Amino acid sequence: MNAKLTLRLDEHLIEAAKQHAARNGQSVSRLVADYFSSLAASPVKSEECLAPRVRSLFGILKKASCADANEAIADYRRHLEKKYR
Repeated sequence: MNAKLTLRLDEHLIEAAKQHAARNGQSVSRLVADYFSSLAASPVKSEECLAPRVRSLFGILKKASCADANEAIADYRRHLEKKYR
């Protein structure tokens, strides 16, 4: 069953969404529905401990835990401390 949803967005964002949808032969409603479906389908990942820029790269490389990320940061800090002594 389909239901109506009203979204209030910046006009520039709406126009960009319409252009993107047209380029891909889709409706804006389909874009939103696909996005919502992807949110519901993907499990919550423990990437909160990562910086936003690093989080954007999440999943590109082999999965690592936050502990691994923290250890890599600590290794890099040790490297810098040693380098600039």
